[in-house]
Amino acid sequence: MDIILNNLGIIGAILFVIWLIPMYWTSRYTLHMMQLEGYRNNQYKRWLKESGKNVFSNKVRNSAIALFLLEIIVILIDSKILLLPMILLFLLFCFLLVEDFKSKNAKKDLVFTKRAKRLFIAIIAINLIIMLIYGLVVINFSDRPFDLILIGSLLIIYGIPQTIILANLLVLPIEKRINKYYYDMAYNKVRNFENMNIVGITGSFGKTSTKFITAEILRHKYNVLNTPESYNTPMGISKVINNTLDDSYEAFVVEMGARNIGDIDELAKLVGPKIGVLTSIGPTHLETFKNIENIMKTKYELIENLPADGIAIFNYDNKYVRKLADKTFKEKILYGIKDHEYLDIYAKDIEVNEGGSTFILSDKEGNSVKCSSKLLGKHNISNILAGVAVANAMGMNLDDISKGISKVEPIPHRLQLINPGTGVIIIDDAFNSNPVGAKAALEVLNQFKEGRKVIVTPGMVELGDREEEENKEFGKNISKVCDFVILVGEKRTRPIYQGLVEQKFNKDNIFVVKTLDESTGVIQSLVKEKDVVLFENDLPDNYNE
Repeated sequence: MDIILNNLGIIGAILFVIWLIPMYWTSRYTLHMMQLEGYRNNQYKRWLKESGKNVFSNKVRNSAIALFLLEIIVILIDSKILLLPMILLFLLFCFLLVEDFKSKNAKKDLVFTKRAKRLFIAIIAINLIIMLIYGLVVINFSDRPFDLILIGSLLIIYGIPQTIILANLLVLPIEKRINKYYYDMAYNKVRNFENMNIVGITGSFGKTSTKFITAEILRHKYNVLNTPESYNTPMGISKVINNTLDDSYEAFVVEMGARNIGDIDELAKLVGPKIGVLTSIGPTHLETFKNIENIMKTKYELIENLPADGIAIFNYDNKYVRKLADKTFKEKILYGIKDHEYLDIYAKDIEVNEGGSTFILSDKEGNSVKCSSKLLGKHNISNILAGVAVANAMGMNLDDISKGISKVEPIPHRLQLINPGTGVIIIDDAFNSNPVGAKAALEVLNQFKEGRKVIVTPGMVELGDREEEENKEFGKNISKVCDFVILVGEKRTRPIYQGLVEQKFNKDNIFVVKTLDESTGVIQSLVKEKDVVLFENDLPDNYNE
């Protein structure tokens, strides 16, 4: 004991270096969650409220509690004998915490973008400053500085999920200036291409698929650039414009996403589209939009920003989009599958099977052509019609459009058919998370006549007050199609389970697992040749229970 008491300074320095390791891992994890929440403090706070208890495992919490209790005992009996157990408990806490974070398998890893690096430096700096001030206070005003610093360092780590909010606020002015610099650069650059056909696409669902389909159809005649993956924010689109777009392209197809009123207005003002497409409006991102009316208002910002000679394209099958189309006095193209008499572009004689679809593509002038597509599901024909309407607006004839449609390949993670070579068919619909898309996926699954049908899903999110109701309805629909159900996450999938039970679905055929990885073992024990497995939605790491 005398050795410890005589070398507290050296031991303290060593423990400080060790403390930096769990501080790094905790900061890294919370930065990852902040990145997944779009660096928006309000969204991160919501995540913290719902999932914050999962940041630290029970093992880590128990070791921290033990350290606190030991400290109280030390204070009460004024004993230095317990100093060694406190040091050992502190080391155990650090070890467990690091191992805990290292063992978390992220579906999508933290990307250390320049913004992430700046925020990470801010978090580390704030925690070091707090530690420095606390240490100076304790050293100067307490007779027990060593053990109090041990406790304080532990509290600082526990506070990192909160201090990142402060760090994010501090770097916000810097981020705004940087964003404005790149936004202005993109804004000025895109206006150099006066003759380029710029197409803006938005909607509650279907916009990513429509973007890829539209670009592929247009490529039959034009040199086309589209925003990649799900790039649909001001910074993502600015990056594409600044780094890739040049005057060799004849068309630029841009997906526009929104979570708040005004988001589409900002994107439309950046890009300056001449053609605007509204694919659909429905209950998505209701946690921020609150109601359908706000979604309609936001999506219509694209049409409001079209120039006087711009062309507005509407999915007339969607009741909300139809209302917006009816009040529009700009040049417009209406497309759909129902009510052909009102439409400029439509599909008829539709035949959908497990390999794709065929249909007759027609326009209001009476022209028609037979088309075939590799895309699964009737809803994808609606997405194709949006691309057809854009191609029509840009002067392509139906024959060229039909050839373009035949070349459209399945979009990754959106009802993508995968044959792993085991005789079991996989349908990857991992990017789907809305009631309409989920229903469409079940319709596709129902097209398969052979084999048993298995669904793996964590349910749908971001549906606000309607989330429980919509997931329960999802469960009822699943019961009409599937033979086995694997639910990922007990708490979040409870409404689906209730919907299944209400329809008297066999409980023995329902499996509830904690993670997608865990579902793999269940699938392997269930499936056999010719079975079909639908992966419907895969929630990112910030939705882990």
